[in-house]
Amino acid sequence: MNRIDGSGGNVRLDASTIGRYSRWAACKHGCMTTTKGLLADLQARGLVHDSTDASALEARLDAGPIGVYVGFDPTADSLHVGHLLGQVTLRRFQLAGHRAFPLAGGATGMVGDPSGRSEERNLLDVDTLKSNVAKIKVQLESLLDFDGANKATLVDNADWMAGMGALAFLRDVGKHITINQMLAKESVKNRLASENGLSYTEFSYMLLQANDFRHLCEHHDVELQMGGSDQWGNITAGIDLIRRTLSRGAFGITWPLVTKSDGTKFGKTASGAVWLDAIRTSPYQFRQFWMQLSDVDIETLLPRFSLRSLEDVSDVLTTHRSDPGRRGAQRALADEMTMLVHGADAASAASAAADVLFGGDPTAASQEALAMLSKEVPTSTQNREALSDMVGILVSIGLATSNSDARRGLQQKGFRANGVPLAEDSSLVDIPLLHGQWLLLRKGKTSYHLARING
Repeated sequence: MNRIDGSGGNVRLDASTIGRYSRWAACKHGCMTTTKGLLADLQARGLVHDSTDASALEARLDAGPIGVYVGFDPTADSLHVGHLLGQVTLRRFQLAGHRAFPLAGGATGMVGDPSGRSEERNLLDVDTLKSNVAKIKVQLESLLDFDGANKATLVDNADWMAGMGALAFLRDVGKHITINQMLAKESVKNRLASENGLSYTEFSYMLLQANDFRHLCEHHDVELQMGGSDQWGNITAGIDLIRRTLSRGAFGITWPLVTKSDGTKFGKTASGAVWLDAIRTSPYQFRQFWMQLSDVDIETLLPRFSLRSLEDVSDVLTTHRSDPGRRGAQRALADEMTMLVHGADAASAASAAADVLFGGDPTAASQEALAMLSKEVPTSTQNREALSDMVGILVSIGLATSNSDARRGLQQKGFRANGVPLAEDSSLVDIPLLHGQWLLLRKGKTSYHLARING
C-alpha cells in the first residue's frame, strides 16, 4: 500500500446562491460531471490521508463510474456533523458520475467499532438499533440522490448478516484473515496497549466490515471503500478478503480525522454534539456551529466540506482574507451545509434569523425566519391590550427587573421594539407588528424577547 499525505466580500444566502445549489440539484438528476481528475481534486482539498496505489486508483476513477461505499453505524438515532464529511464525499463522487452506496450498519452497530476509541461502546438492544437505522436512513436519503439517473443505493449490512450463522462466518470469512494481520492493525494495537483492553466482540468488528466490502463488491460491483483515517485497517482487511475470495482487486481511501485547530473534537460544542436531526439540533444552531469556526479552521474545512469547485473555494477564501471580520468564508460554508442538510427554506430562514439577532433589520425578516427565531429566544403570547402598558410588558417578559429598571432603560434608550428605539413617551401600540403579529423586543445588543400578539 502506498501512503499519500493530503495537504491540507460577505457571501449571502440570496437568490443567486440558492439558484447555484438548485442547479447542482438539477445536475444530479441527469447531467453528470466528468469523472476525470477526481483523485487530484480530493488531494488538493486535503481529503486523502491514506490510499491504495495512487496511479491504479486514479486510472480506475478516470476510466469511468465506480461503485463506492461509506458506512455509518447507528449508535444514535441521528447522525452528527462528525459523520457529514463521509456523506459529502459520497455526494461528491455521485455528482462526478460514480455510484454511491451509503451503508447503514444494522449488523455492525450491534458490535461497535473500536477504531479511534479508548473504551468499549455500550451495546444497544435490537429494537433501539432498528429504530436508529430507520431514522438514519431518512437522513442519508436527504443528503444523496436516490431517484435520478445515477441514483444512490442505500444498503444495510443486517440484510446479509442476519442469515449467516457463526460457523458459516468463521468458515467463509475468518479463515481468510490471520490473527497476525489483525494484530498489526493500528486500531487494534492502540486498544491492546490501553488499560481497557479489547473485547473479542470488538476484535471481530474488522471481520464484519471486511465482509461488508466483500459482499458489496460481489453483489453490487463496489470497488472502493472510503472512511476516516481510523478506518484504514478495516478497509485494507476488506481489500485482502476480496482478493482472496473473489480474486479481484479493490481500492481504499481515507481522509484525515477532522479536528479543530485548538485540539477540540470537531462537531462538538459546549452543549454536546451537533446533530443532523432538526429536533436535536435546530437548523439555526446547526448554521451557527459553522459560523463560529475560527479563521484557521475555515481555511481547512471549506475545501473539504464544500461542493463548490476549488476555484470558487479559492475566491471565497481570498475575499475572506481581505476582511475576516465579515466572516464571509464561514457564512458561505454555513449556508451551504445548512442547505444540504435541512433544505433551502430552512437555510434561508436560519440566515435571516441570525441577521436579526446580530443587529439586522427585523422588519426584513420573513414569517419563516420569525418562526425559527421563536425557538431560539424567549417567546411569549401577549394580548393586544397589554401593549398600552410598555413598562409592565418589559418587566413581565424579563427584559427589566422592575418598573424603575424599565423606566431607567427607557430614559437611556436601551430598549428597541421591531428595530425602533423606545423612549419614556413611546407606545408599543404605535409600533407596526411584524407580519401583523410579532413584536421583537430587545435590550442592549444581545437580550431579545419575541412576543406574539393576539387580538
